[in-house]
Amino acid sequence: MSDLDNPQDPAFTVHLNGSGGALKGWVVVDSLYEGLAMGGTRMTPGVTEEEVAGLARDMTHKFILAGLPIGGAKAGIVSDGSDRENTFRTFGRTVKPLLHGGIHLGIDMGVTPADRAVFFAEAGYDPRFRPGVPDMPIDWRTYYEPLIDATGHGVGVGAVTALAAGGRTGSARVVIQGFGAVGRAVGAYLEERGHVVVGVADIEGTISADRLPVAELVAVTDEFGRIDRSRLPQGVVLSSEPDAWLDLDADLVILAAQKHAVNADNAHRVRAPLVVEGGNLSSSAEAREKLRGSGVTVVPGVITNIGGAGSAALAVTRRVPFELSADARKAWVFDWVGDTVSRNTRDLLEIAATRAGDPLPELLDFRRKDRR
Repeated sequence: MSDLDNPQDPAFTVHLNGSGGALKGWVVVDSLYEGLAMGGTRMTPGVTEEEVAGLARDMTHKFILAGLPIGGAKAGIVSDGSDRENTFRTFGRTVKPLLHGGIHLGIDMGVTPADRAVFFAEAGYDPRFRPGVPDMPIDWRTYYEPLIDATGHGVGVGAVTALAAGGRTGSARVVIQGFGAVGRAVGAYLEERGHVVVGVADIEGTISADRLPVAELVAVTDEFGRIDRSRLPQGVVLSSEPDAWLDLDADLVILAAQKHAVNADNAHRVRAPLVVEGGNLSSSAEAREKLRGSGVTVVPGVITNIGGAGSAALAVTRRVPFELSADARKAWVFDWVGDTVSRNTRDLLEIAATRAGDPLPELLDFRRKDRR
């Protein structure tokens, strides 16, 4: 039924050179489950095949942990985004056989819903229809766009669950690294529950204060997570020093931006006792080992960053109760995300409390057996 018992090599890798146009990229299908796999499409100037493979492996792990009957995949496009229309038309023509063959590709860093619409259209691909399963009764955009904050919701749930497991009953001081869609949603989620955001980092540096008003920051942030320094509230402190957010006094750090934001070179600077990954590959394996060795609890992104991928997978595998009204359907998906993240966070921390080392492989083994 699946090829998840081979943890070493991906099921297959496709090198993308373009069809009817030039393109450089890859699609890595890490695993298949009943012929299906899915994952986002990342576009950056420096994305590599190795990075895409790592992201695809993370997708496999996310779906195992979530109990979803689908394998993990990822696409990567090497581009600075300067010619988006042609890039995604070429991408759509090139990956058309994969999309129609059971490999669903969505959005990730550097790729917007509008870009996805372009490559879906160019490929003639509509995820509402697939042989052997019922048709989706609503179009993809109607289903998926109301769920934009599902990932941030899941990361917030993971953070709150981990704080409670650690015995915290009062408000926590929070630093958020990355203020894109996920970082903004997490900030609002945690602030609504009485926690205090004391630092936010974007591509230009770090903004800090005893209490940052999340809604005011969101109001002056663009779609790419860049905060307008000319419109900041009074009393904030600005730093352009790289990784200044690491030095802030905090109880919780949310990693919601670039790959390996915490790495072997800067892990020693983490002051918070809890790190929750809200992105993909947010910290390196060496960094996580160093953090665990210094007593820092790490909740990995394969547990918390399931909202967007899980929402899509629920639809692709037809697990969503589409007969519900739009509001009820959204609430159902958010409840599923929250329950899934909360369960996996609690179980991970219970395993971590019983032995040294990385608890994730043991949790994956449990969930893999449950899915067979």
